[in-house]
Amino acid sequence: MRTTHWIGGKPWNGVAERAGDIYDPATGQIAGHVDFATAAVVDQAVAAAGEAFTRWRTASLTQRSNVMFAFRELLNARRPELAKIITAEHGKVLSDAAGEIQRGLENVEFACGIPQLLKGGFSENASTQVDVYSLRQPLGVVGVITPFNFPAMVPLWFAPNAIACGNSVVLKPSEKDPSAANFLAELFAEAGLPDGVFNVVHGDKEAVDRILEHPAVKAISFVGSTPIARYVYETGTRNGKRVQALGGAKNHMVVLPDADLDLAADAAVSAGFGSAGERCMAISVVVAVDPVGDALVGKISERIAALQVGDGRRPGCEMGPLVTGAHRDRVVSYLDAGRAAGAELVVDGRNHRIDGDRAGFWLGPTLFDHVDTDMSIYTDEIFGPVLSVLRVPSYDDAVEVVNTNRYGNGTAIFTNDGGAARRYQNEIEIGMVGVNVPIPVPVSYYSFGGWKDSLFGDAHAYGPEGVNFFVRSKVVTSRWLDPSHGGVNLGFPQNS
Repeated sequence: MRTTHWIGGKPWNGVAERAGDIYDPATGQIAGHVDFATAAVVDQAVAAAGEAFTRWRTASLTQRSNVMFAFRELLNARRPELAKIITAEHGKVLSDAAGEIQRGLENVEFACGIPQLLKGGFSENASTQVDVYSLRQPLGVVGVITPFNFPAMVPLWFAPNAIACGNSVVLKPSEKDPSAANFLAELFAEAGLPDGVFNVVHGDKEAVDRILEHPAVKAISFVGSTPIARYVYETGTRNGKRVQALGGAKNHMVVLPDADLDLAADAAVSAGFGSAGERCMAISVVVAVDPVGDALVGKISERIAALQVGDGRRPGCEMGPLVTGAHRDRVVSYLDAGRAAGAELVVDGRNHRIDGDRAGFWLGPTLFDHVDTDMSIYTDEIFGPVLSVLRVPSYDDAVEVVNTNRYGNGTAIFTNDGGAARRYQNEIEIGMVGVNVPIPVPVSYYSFGGWKDSLFGDAHAYGPEGVNFFVRSKVVTSRWLDPSHGGVNLGFPQNS
């Protein structure tokens, strides 16, 4: 199977100079190949997007909204097909893939309301016979660079709002699981989106760098690791672009002594090991406030033992493989590093029973206890099914641990004390907070984004901030002379 670029409303028909392998993570076998774009191919996509923008920007709000409604219906009807594509290339189980598509759909539905979202303001008679009003206009060609862990949802964080606002898009998805992006492109075309408004280029750093440097690309939306997010932000802004770059995370779940420990244990397992921990909102650290540590670790261990790991296409499987063999090996290396640093390896994921081909990229759920903040299993974003338990004597110590961490993406607190929860949400220096909710991803009509090293730029993704990111404001000051009075002033001072 060959996956190639989508430019100007159709698959690219050129000959690729380079290509990459696409793996089935559950079998470890090569399932296809993906063409890698050169700078020249990126230029073709940007040119197609630029030409399409000159027409799409003048499309009525009704036309844009109608395209979004049609796209929403097509995506909803064909979500089982898209879920299978995601599972085949990423490895997450079908239920996780379906959940990803549902969250993407919510953002499409938000974009369907673009006529309401793009309204400006109007002030009549700001001065005598002078009106002042604001317009919200599209930027032009925008670049979207997305990660492997959510090959459908993350593009849908950005592309629907960008397109509904009147922009054209060049999407560069991860080369590890590229086919979902092409599937979305086909659905946009079927929904009536004009050719060139949504384009897809595949590849690696060469393609990314050209998007970041291209003078016709006006803005960049990115999700990925913190080092790359910083690079994207610095390179894009240096080239005069508006940039939102969402980076990595080390999300903490604080469990207070009065919490429901069964609820907390269930949450730790689902949030720590769902999608094999390959989520920027995954819980990777449980902060147990004395004296709940022993009981909580015991309950988490019991649930891990019952977790079914295997091929995501098989019934009953709750966690799939990691996306590539290289990534699996990197995550496995932290197991030995954590134990060598003095943490207690309570559950070793290498020993978990697997319902799948042994050649797949497997690592079962792993649990460390008695973790310290100077250990690499704590400081690094592992991005795999590794959960660390860190014990502290008090609520104040828990807050200090969370606030001292360099990441600020998401956090959760489990407690039955409303006062403690309210205090936590006010004191914690994190962009997204859950109260008895382990993965506090905002609904589509709010915006997603962290603080500190989890975000570079001012704008969060999707929702109101997402719309603001893809438009620029223009203020018009207008004075019309009244022809019924001979085109003269009505007798009032000019600036009264």
